[in-house]
Amino acid sequence: MKKKLLTKKEAVAVLDALKETYPEAGCALLHRDPFELLICVVLSAQTTDKSVNEVSPELFAKYPDAESLAAADVSDVEETIRRIGMYRTKAKNITELSKRLVRDHGGEVPRDFSELISLPGVGRKTANVVLSVAFGEQHIAVDTHVFRVSNRIGLVEEKDVLATEEALMKKLPHDRWTEAHHSIIFHGRNRCHARKPDCENCEIKDICLKKKL
Repeated sequence: MKKKLLTKKEAVAVLDALKETYPEAGCALLHRDPFELLICVVLSAQTTDKSVNEVSPELFAKYPDAESLAAADVSDVEETIRRIGMYRTKAKNITELSKRLVRDHGGEVPRDFSELISLPGVGRKTANVVLSVAFGEQHIAVDTHVFRVSNRIGLVEEKDVLATEEALMKKLPHDRWTEAHHSIIFHGRNRCHARKPDCENCEIKDICLKKKL
């Protein structure tokens, strides 16, 4: 019978191999503080980090904090970020969430998961990224890369993002959750592509269960 999942020991071996392969793995979104990171992650939904990095410098030059973005004309925000996908919805979300930050949190990004996901445009992935990158907590944020790669290689076998997140938290050492998130993303971008994964040159090909998605 074909093996279904990697063991916890094999999962650690995967993390070790990916850490060696991508020692630079980390957040690719350019930011200077938790507020900029929060806005950038909201903007990155269904859009590449590269695209966000192309529009965020101008956005933050105009609106460097929650107070200024909360008071912004939404049409100007739309114009500033119009090169990224869903720019109208995202412009509305980031101005509205800025108003909430000012009203409820003194203009600061909260360090509480429930408070974060209550903000417009902020879901589990965004909250996990902010808490891990901005505040140094251990979290696993499941984006398209993490969902695809972790299910494909056999770390977990789940049908949706939330179940994948919960299964990864059980499978991987707590002190390596954030590292795993970044390493798996880098592997998804550089080797384990969606349509044509480079299995021949893959650094974990001897561990991977090569599941078909």
